[in-house]
Amino acid sequence: MRSLVLLLLSVCASSAAEVTPPRAAELENMVLQDCGSCHGLMRKGGLGPDIRAKTLADYEPQGLASIIKNGIDGTPMPPWGPLLSDADINWIAEYLLKETTE
Repeated sequence: MRSLVLLLLSVCASSAAEVTPPRAAELENMVLQDCGSCHGLMRKGGLGPDIRAKTLADYEPQGLASIIKNGIDGTPMPPWGPLLSDADINWIAEYLLKETTE
């Protein structure tokens, strides 16, 4: 079981590494514009909840990536999986957990 968890963690880490700097800039802009349309331009919340790093500190990157990929039923949070690659989604999850917007 432990080796499976380590394998999954390494897959997530390598997927995030596959995002090129130009793509990272596009994804950062997407977080600001598209995610910001619901979560607020400063990510402090709006229609959607606060998604600043300090608020998401208890989330694991894989759990956050799952929410981004699959959305949340019964809420306005859409599934981004049909539009973004797993590498893109993992990059966004890591970005949200690292970035600070005050």
